[in-house]
Amino acid sequence: MRNFHPGKLRRQGLSLNSLTDDELFDLHLATLEVLEKTGLFIEADEALDIFDGAGADVDRSHKIVKLPPYLVEDAIRSAPSKILLAGRNPDRDKVLEAGRVHFTNFSEGVEVIDPHSGERRVPIKSDLADAAKLVDYLDDIDVCEKAVGSSDVPQSVISLHNAEAMLANTTKHCCVGPGSGYLLKKLVAMAGTIVGGIKKLKDRPILSFTTCPVSPLQLIRECCEIIMESARTGSVINILSMAMAGGTSPVTLAGTLVTHNAEVLGGITLNQLVRKGAPVIYGSSTTAMDLKIGAASVGTPECAIISGAVARLARYYALPSYVAGG
Repeated sequence: MRNFHPGKLRRQGLSLNSLTDDELFDLHLATLEVLEKTGLFIEADEALDIFDGAGADVDRSHKIVKLPPYLVEDAIRSAPSKILLAGRNPDRDKVLEAGRVHFTNFSEGVEVIDPHSGERRVPIKSDLADAAKLVDYLDDIDVCEKAVGSSDVPQSVISLHNAEAMLANTTKHCCVGPGSGYLLKKLVAMAGTIVGGIKKLKDRPILSFTTCPVSPLQLIRECCEIIMESARTGSVINILSMAMAGGTSPVTLAGTLVTHNAEVLGGITLNQLVRKGAPVIYGSSTTAMDLKIGAASVGTPECAIISGAVARLARYYALPSYVAGG
């Protein structure tokens, strides 16, 4: 199923084009300069080896990798522009491609109000199952994301329980944070069992994954493992920066966009070095920090402006995107 084209310059629909092509090019050039001159902190030794073998400048003592521009631009070109997010029911399949907008619930709620007692408490696995059922019922939500976490299960394998609660209670595509490369492999095996084998899973990916760089400019060990393992298994990975303007990134929105872009493109480069053509989503939950209370501000003009700009950047690179609601 392909949704509408609200972001394209057409006679119908709405469009918010906050950046010109020249401004996007300026952001791209600034990002390449940051990646080449400042570099990224890369914690995983295997990822350092991969970057080193591809021609990057690797400082192993400080775990800093500086990426030549050609390496980044080659990764952008090799990443696919269209991605299938399959559902357990083929009627729920979604295709991510240029300009089409889909909707998902956001994650992760840290508390719930018990629907029976009215008590405010931490969520448990059955809450996530109920949320998945609700998402399955709502026609305007296209993809099921982990609404809450399962606090009542062993935390070392929480992602396996989260995926089970979702996959068993919705026929829509599901997205989870795997936690590590090892658990991602287990989740792939779980999803493969549901669809009838790993080969069938590659044709019908019912489960995708999310990982977040740590701002500013860091791909920690678990993030690297998830990016590399998703490429090896052919899994869809959403590389989602959560930079905060004025906190973990520059206070200016332009500076934050450059930091955000460098983190995501660095992850995409690692992903494509492991396997060219691996499906990857350009993700963002970047916003501004509320300087009064030191918290991320959502539902604000800054969040909306950043999300609109990030969507434009992703389209500039011909990559599917995921952005937080403004």
